[in-house]
Amino acid sequence: MSFRRARRLAATGLLVAVCLPAGTAAAQDPPRIAPSVGAGGVDLSGLTLEQATTKLQSSLKTRVGQPVVVRVAGKRFAIEPSDAKVTFDALTTAKRAIRAVKPSTTAQAGDTAGGTAFGADVPLAIRHSRIAVRAFAATVAAGVARAPHDATLTIGLKRLTVRRAKLGLGLDAPALAAKIDAAFDAPLASRLIRARAAKVYPQTNADDLRARYRTVITVSKNEFRLRLFKNLKLRRSFGVAVGQPAYPTPAGTFHVQNKQVDPVWSVPNSPWAGELGGTTVAGGSAANPLKARWMGLADGVGIHGTGEDWSIGSAASHGCVRMHVTDVKRLYPLVPVGTTVLIR
Repeated sequence: MSFRRARRLAATGLLVAVCLPAGTAAAQDPPRIAPSVGAGGVDLSGLTLEQATTKLQSSLKTRVGQPVVVRVAGKRFAIEPSDAKVTFDALTTAKRAIRAVKPSTTAQAGDTAGGTAFGADVPLAIRHSRIAVRAFAATVAAGVARAPHDATLTIGLKRLTVRRAKLGLGLDAPALAAKIDAAFDAPLASRLIRARAAKVYPQTNADDLRARYRTVITVSKNEFRLRLFKNLKLRRSFGVAVGQPAYPTPAGTFHVQNKQVDPVWSVPNSPWAGELGGTTVAGGSAANPLKARWMGLADGVGIHGTGEDWSIGSAASHGCVRMHVTDVKRLYPLVPVGTTVLIR
């Protein structure tokens, strides 16, 4: 063998001796995570699966274990990860990072060879119970809820008292649950949620009552006094006569059912009506005790004028409320059908 050939063989042998150990070492080296790949904000570049798992556990354990706190309407509520059944799988997360490979120089843009995009922050393998979160959100909503109160009107003989409406509070429980879900799914996100309760408006406010009770009449049988209220304010007061003990004016809340000028009198079949019982007397007739105006309430009882002015201020009628003719004429145009009438 020539010296020159020997040198070539020696060189070839040397190359083989050098290359084989290096190849063997490469085959034994565990796979490592590509550069610039992380999870949950934790950089995992160049780490093995075992190293990445350990680093994820140590880096995210504290964050994953923190409760989510909700502050709303001056109150504080908290849900612990254990209550939400939170689980974090660091090994599965590390495997996702291993699969995030750098595209080859020949790959098309966006091609990740089956892995997550190079340089990506892979999703964490973290889970929790959506049902538990929704139950907690419902508890929070119930804890801050306040029912609205409608405005109310108390009708007294001498005054009308309005109790103003009060706003309520309500919380959108599904929307809150979605925010809590997001907080548990992203350990680096804030675990403090500031929610805002919405105003809940009552169905009836003071203006509604003023519109509904533009006109109110009260009749005090003890005082023999009729009072007219407009827009919840006392406007006029009149002396009246009410029913005799044997024929009392009924007590309660009524409404003006009908109105008539110079009303016809349908005489009731009652012993006190005598021979007129069951007949009718034309309006304006001298024999008609219903003078000038009529505002019917119920069962033949109403407010009307009288020719017996001496009876005003006493219990003299057969159940009706009597007024001076001049007074009933003043009152009549101010009282629409449907007006509330309290008699007590």
